[in-house]
Amino acid sequence: MASRFQSRLVGTVVLVALGVIILPDILDGQKSHYKEDVASIPLKPDVEQKTEQYQILEPETDQLSVPDSPVSVQENTDETSANDTVAVQVQTSSDSDDFQSSGWIIQLMALKNSDNAKKLVADLQKRGYQAHTKQENGYTRVIIGPDVSKSKMERQLAELEKITGAKGQLLKFKPLNP
Repeated sequence: MASRFQSRLVGTVVLVALGVIILPDILDGQKSHYKEDVASIPLKPDVEQKTEQYQILEPETDQLSVPDSPVSVQENTDETSANDTVAVQVQTSSDSDDFQSSGWIIQLMALKNSDNAKKLVADLQKRGYQAHTKQENGYTRVIIGPDVSKSKMERQLAELEKITGAKGQLLKFKPLNP
């Protein structure tokens, strides 16, 4: 048989163990457990495309209209000749308007924030476009060009619409009247 001292020691240890295990659960009325706040890093980040809305202004055009081909053809027939030949006379115009319609530009968009326009121009220049800005009436216009090939500029217009989402406008470039 065990001695009294050993029985009391075992009983005391059991009561202390029960007190340490059960007493906190009884005294904690809300049963709240403390959990560390750990921010987990997602495996795939949520990418939301924030696009800025730009106000696209209509281009200002001049009231002058220059014909696309400044060539006039006159046909002269000579009814008295025996061979019935037809003489065609071609005249080219040598006006000073030749330089005013010598190229094409694309007006891509007009932005109020010039910093956004400069960032867009820098991006387009990295992509190989001849882009620049023009300050006008409180807006910064993004211009592509000039180039003498209208078909090349039309192709670039379609490419730029895919890149920026803005529908630009093809305009005649007038180097003498900027």
